[in-house]
Formats: sequence, C-alpha cells, structure tokens
Amino acid sequence: MVEQSPEIGVTTGTVNPVICECNDGFLNDIGGRHVTEQDVRAALTDASAMPVVEGTVGAGTGMTTYGFAGGIGTASRRLTSDQGRYTLGALVLANFGRRGDLLIGGVPVGRELEELRHKREVQEMQREQGSVIVILATDAPLNSRQLGRLTRRVPLGLARTGTTGGHGSGDLAIAFSTANRIPHDETPLIHHVEVLNEQHPTIDRLFTAVVEATEEAVLNALCAAHTQSGRDNHRAEALPLDETLAILRRYGRV
Repeated sequence: MVEQSPEIGVTTGTVNPVICECNDGFLNDIGGRHVTEQDVRAALTDASAMPVVEGTVGAGTGMTTYGFAGGIGTASRRLTSDQGRYTLGALVLANFGRRGDLLIGGVPVGRELEELRHKREVQEMQREQGSVIVILATDAPLNSRQLGRLTRRVPLGLARTGTTGGHGSGDLAIAFSTANRIPHDETPLIHHVEVLNEQHPTIDRLFTAVVEATEEAVLNALCAAHTQSGRDNHRAEALPLDETLAILRRYGRV
C-alpha cells in the first residue's frame, strides 16, 4: 500500500488494516509461518471485480465446516426498485460445526450422511468448535448503528445451517456501507450524509438479505470445497454432493 501511495505516513495519516483470524490448526501447521511476502503480493495483484473463488482457497484452504472441507463462500441479494434496489453481499470464512448438525434447506443432511456411513457421532461427547468470519457489504446508506444491526442478524443465517454456536466457536461479523464517501483530507464544519429511514420496510428486507446470504454463503463454501490433506495425516473430506442431492430429493427439496 505504501508503494502504491507514497504519501502514506508523509502527507496523510497511517494505514490501519482490519485483520481477522480463523484457526486452521487441524490441517495446517499454524506455527510454521508459511505465508510469505510473495503470497501476499500475489493475492493483492490478483484482486479483481470478477466473481469470488469459493471453497478451499486462500484463507479457506485449511478450514473445516460441519466436519467437511469448508472455506470461502459468498452470496448476495438485491432489493426491488421500491426498496431502493440496494445490494447486500456476504463473504464467509466458514470453519465451524459438527457433522451431524448440518442442515440444508431444513433437511438434516449431516445426520443422514452419518447414518449412510454408519458413523453416527456421539453428540454429547463432541463439542462444537471452530470459528467463522462474515463480512457484509452494502450500498444502502446505513450509519454505524444500523450496520451493527445487520451484523446481529448474521447468527440467524448461521443457525439455518445447523450450528448452535458452541462455547468453543468464535464468530465475527463486520459490516460496511459504500453509500457515503467522506474525503480523508477535507475538514468542513459539517458533513452531509444520507441515512436510511428505519420506518420504511426496506430495513427489514436488508435484515432478511443478511440471513439468506449468510446461509447461502456457508453452503456455497461447503459445495465448492475440495478434499484437503494436512499435518499429521489429518484429512478433511469434501461434502459428497451426489449423496447430498439424493437426500434433498428424498425430502422433496430438489
């Protein structure tokens, strides 16, 4: 960033990036410090406006979700014209859940898969562990309090996939809006910004969008992930899509 903007730290303020973390220690030797400067530069160079690559890529490489390979997932919703045609997107780094708890469209897919494999987990003995990071982005004109209200709907979307947010699960949600741009260097006495009127039903549609997009992003991460092998011969199998589809058809969801 300093190379691209030499004025940083000279004529402008410092750069304060926001950093989040999910523990991929089941598959990854997390003390090995394997991410190099070249990896970081490649990620920045390859950043684009193209569709997000999902599954076991980037930070999602070592993630496990509901006992399967997990990782990056994304989804979005666009509101109707009478609701402002605003867009809300969710980017998820999924690394949580017990296999038997997985729900897809309300169907107990995880439990059914366990029974197919005669490997029913003892739920009382296995605690849910892991973590999830959810980034919400919208072009709706929301202030910080309203963005906070969006983040508090994220657990509702996660719960639709089956999780109960166990004691060992660290769940983070961050939301931002691109609607109001405030120049960095200008110092007028007053800034004029637009804020969504909460008496209008659009705010409820945004809440719904958060729940739906969060749920879909987690499922997309599962469906896009590939089987991963890691440290100490640990292995995270990909979600068996053919078997999953068969279960959903049996329940009348496909």
